[in-house]
Amino acid sequence: MYDTLLELPLLQGLGRTDLTAILEKVKFHFDKYAPGSPIVGQGDKCDKLIFILKGRIRSELIDQKKRYTLDEFINAPHVIEPYSLFGMTTNYTVSYYADTEVSSVTINKEYILTELSKYKIFQLNYLNIISNYAQSLQHKLLNAHLGDTREKIINFLQMRCLNQSGEKYLHIRMEDFAIMIDDTRINVSRALNNLQDRGLVTLSRGEIYIPDLEKLSKYKL
Repeated sequence: MYDTLLELPLLQGLGRTDLTAILEKVKFHFDKYAPGSPIVGQGDKCDKLIFILKGRIRSELIDQKKRYTLDEFINAPHVIEPYSLFGMTTNYTVSYYADTEVSSVTINKEYILTELSKYKIFQLNYLNIISNYAQSLQHKLLNAHLGDTREKIINFLQMRCLNQSGEKYLHIRMEDFAIMIDDTRINVSRALNNLQDRGLVTLSRGEIYIPDLEKLSKYKL
């Protein structure tokens, strides 16, 4: 168990002596999830850190107006939304489900504040994760531009995805997609079919499958 815990993003760099002291004071809640089981829901209160130890999870972002749903897949090890634990709004921004059998460990916010925050390694790890997230958002905003229809489609995905690589499923009607990127349905359909011909997306009724967002993002005409 020690080796597994020391691999967690926020605990990396801690020694076994420090970890032993933490285990004596902090309650770690270990859980297992069957495939398809919910872990947390979009809008739920974020009052704990959830570390995914084993398996793969699926994140699901549902647009507030129900115009689209965006699914992503994330492999362990992973910590779920550490940036949502503090700030003006402390709610999960998307829902998370077990895609395979998943093992996790949870630490309540009170222990983060009273115990783990005493360790400089933990502080640095947390600051690095939050800073990397903020820098990633800034990079997305600075590089967002209108461009042609293909570029608008890619920008739409990049701005909403947690990870800029890996497979994604976008459930959306073509009419709604066109409205959201300020283009015509014909242009969107033409651009998506062009991308499908190149193996970068797969289209089905009301769904767009992206095998690898990074590969799609790097595609040039």
